Amino acid sequence: MKFLTSTDRYIARLIAVPLFSTLVIAAMLLVLEKMLRLFDFVAAEGGPVSVVWRMLANLIPEYLSLGIPIGLLLGILLAFRKLALSSELDVFRAVGQGYGRLLKVPYMFAVGLMLVNLALVGFIQPLSRYYYEELRFELRSGALGASIKVGEFTKLGSKMTMRIEESRDNGTKLSGMFVRAENKSGQIVSVTAEGGQFLATDDPDTIILRLSQGVLIHDAPDYEKPRILSFSSHDLPIDLPDIEAFRSRGGADLEYTIPELVRVGLDKDRSVTERNQSRANFHFRIVEVVMMLLMPLLALALAIPPKRSNSALGVFVSIVMIVTYHKINQYGEDLGALGIVDPIIALWVPFLLFGGLIIWMYHMVAHVPGGQPIGALEKAFSKFGGVFKSILNFNRKRANVRE
Repeated sequence: MKFLTSTDRYIARLIAVPLFSTLVIAAMLLVLEKMLRLFDFVAAEGGPVSVVWRMLANLIPEYLSLGIPIGLLLGILLAFRKLALSSELDVFRAVGQGYGRLLKVPYMFAVGLMLVNLALVGFIQPLSRYYYEELRFELRSGALGASIKVGEFTKLGSKMTMRIEESRDNGTKLSGMFVRAENKSGQIVSVTAEGGQFLATDDPDTIILRLSQGVLIHDAPDYEKPRILSFSSHDLPIDLPDIEAFRSRGGADLEYTIPELVRVGLDKDRSVTERNQSRANFHFRIVEVVMMLLMPLLALALAIPPKRSNSALGVFVSIVMIVTYHKINQYGEDLGALGIVDPIIALWVPFLLFGGLIIWMYHMVAHVPGGQPIGALEKAFSKFGGVFKSILNFNRKRANVRE
């Protein structure tokens, strides 16, 4: 006996197309929206463009963890909706393949994607979030080679200020240079030059600014008047400012992996607030992943419209339900983190209630003849559609009469 029959393979194809299409489209939209803001941020900090792609790569696990449950739900829902509208679902049931048997492939998708999502939210996403924050820190601190902004005064450490009028050939040719530097003894050097170029040295903490065709003013507390020097070429050593090391991982609960959250939540040496936050975030991640096991039942319950109807209300209701449940979980996590309600109660009670609602909806469709879990909504939606259509027809007739 084959593990996957031709019916299973057919259903798998119907599910795969909308599932992966939804996942790709959702990820692309989120990436594009974030990419524009990252370009603005990197440009404002004067960093290299390549860092944008590195930051986006570290955001992909988070976007996938958001898109996978919705993609799974819509993939199964749209597949069974197509079977229902084409009457193929009635044929399957007539030959003895009930809903339980038809859910074999959807549950294979659900279990597989649940494990993928568990790996994402439990292990990959915490690390990628930390690396993303590290890139932001390094960009702001200048560790990523942030460029000196043209036409603006830029401070290099606390003792040096520089301004460049024009930069050409990717910064290799600079013109309109102004530099002001002060050492610990109070000596001040101010330089203006027509051109300049940065040169590396053997010391990684020091670079050379080679200036050409300029004037140098040297002043000190013991000088009666500043010394002025005209030059055709002058090398000015620049000590790079010290870059603060980035914090260690775990500055926020979202940067902990699941085993680390468990250790923090059980650590008696930690503060009560930190333990509550870790426990709440742990239960939030687990309950979001486990809910994926109920997605096939919810999708099937909402996929089948009433007979002689092609209403898409179930698609809309499914999205509203999953988004609402996600927001309730976020609120429950906040309550658990604050210690107002135990995280187990704040997150698992809504799961049980929501799970019970989904099981009831599936029972209505699968085991109650003519059962429709959102039948009342379907009727109201149908009446509203009829009224709206009548208003449009009335306005169209009035327009015709006036003409």
